[in-house]
Amino acid sequence: MDKKTIAVVFGCQSSEHEISCISVATVLRQIDESKYNILIIGITKEGRWLKVDSIEAVEDGSWREGTVGAILSPDASMKGVLFLENGHATLEKVDVVFPVLHGLWGEDGTIQGVLELAGIPYVGCGVLASAVSMDKLYTKIIVDSIGVAQAAYVPVLRRELKDMNTVVARVESRFSYPVFVKPSCAGSSKGVSKATDRASLIHALEVAAAEDVKILVEEMIVGRELECAIFNSGETEASGIGEILAAADFYDYDAKYNNAESRTVINPELPEGKMDEIREAAKAIFQAVDGCGLARVDFFLEKDTNRVIFNEINTLPGFTAISMYPMLWEARGRKKPELVEALIQSAYTRRA
Repeated sequence: MDKKTIAVVFGCQSSEHEISCISVATVLRQIDESKYNILIIGITKEGRWLKVDSIEAVEDGSWREGTVGAILSPDASMKGVLFLENGHATLEKVDVVFPVLHGLWGEDGTIQGVLELAGIPYVGCGVLASAVSMDKLYTKIIVDSIGVAQAAYVPVLRRELKDMNTVVARVESRFSYPVFVKPSCAGSSKGVSKATDRASLIHALEVAAAEDVKILVEEMIVGRELECAIFNSGETEASGIGEILAAADFYDYDAKYNNAESRTVINPELPEGKMDEIREAAKAIFQAVDGCGLARVDFFLEKDTNRVIFNEINTLPGFTAISMYPMLWEARGRKKPELVEALIQSAYTRRA
């Protein structure tokens, strides 16, 4: 059997660069080398595309010193990657691409658009689903249209912060404190803050504005944080439910990746019917954004009402040792190597 060539792309210029570097090591170790020739392509924080020689180079960070450039050609007649070394270009044909990219310039439809132009199958959602799911404001508009409950919100543009008093007045006329302030396009809770008064609201708006031009101010939902994994290869499947037990006030970037006291629980005890309600809502949202391949859909279970409230969808969820997406599928009997192979195969059926 002839081996196929898979290009695994990681890194990128987003604020989630480091998480991508951890996720890709996990993914690479699951790929069956008897079936695939593996090309590893890393994107530095500065936006340089480099050929990476090994998983070890990813893990120790030495890949960033690489000298062989890489260009993913949008030319559909090439269907491959150009490697640049000492003034010479070599084309390597690629059968499929696995983007292990989180956040802007990777999870937002940009690289997906290049791959569409190139005509190369790829793992994950397409341009539309990636773009609208990355942008929390547009996700909310879509979720509103299918009647799934979500937190009330006030959208704010970065340029509006020149008149901070007007923005603050608009928020305070809608909500009482505390509120959550989020960049519209950012992941891993980067730039997310809890504001408890006017001063902290102003600071939170400035922090979020450093991440994106669009900002969401949301009402605070008190409840349990629950997540559901989605896999799609023709038919949309939902996993069981995972619960986040955050060590911090909320599940921010540090609580996710730097605080050992944060814990996850797979298939926690839930009120009757709520697991199925969450699973069905996750599938409905995935289909509403035109998802394919994979996603993780996050919810709250409100404390006093037991309402299921949508939080956000991630179309390229983390694949680290503590990431919920692979853990949820493992709990349903789909081990990491099987899951990664299924995701690779889904790239060929995403247009079916």
